[in-house]
Amino acid sequence: MCSFGMAPSALNVLPQNKTLTSAPLANIMDNKPMVNIMPFGMCTCPSNPTVAAATAAALGVLTPMPCIPATAAPWAPGCPTVLIAGNPALNNTSKLMCSYGGVIQVTNPMANTIQIP
Repeated sequence: MCSFGMAPSALNVLPQNKTLTSAPLANIMDNKPMVNIMPFGMCTCPSNPTVAAATAAALGVLTPMPCIPATAAPWAPGCPTVLIAGNPALNNTSKLMCSYGGVIQVTNPMANTIQIP
């Protein structure tokens, strides 16, 4: 979920040598917009250029626009003691920053994945 998104989304983890269980496990580099990180419905972040333009056109009334994630950096902090494909694994404290100001975090991990401290 993104803190400025209006709907939950799914984290897509591509198998690329990461299949350790029946489901692929994510690492901090699973941060690519529209590949790993899908839209969160409508975006309400005023620093998103499309939201800012629509809000200006509506004379200052916040106007949500479709969410197109803008994630440039890896997830942080990850779990440095567990490496998946050479990068730290994601865990329940990992967060991903959207360039527009939102904070993305996993709110409902799959029940059949392992727990990483």
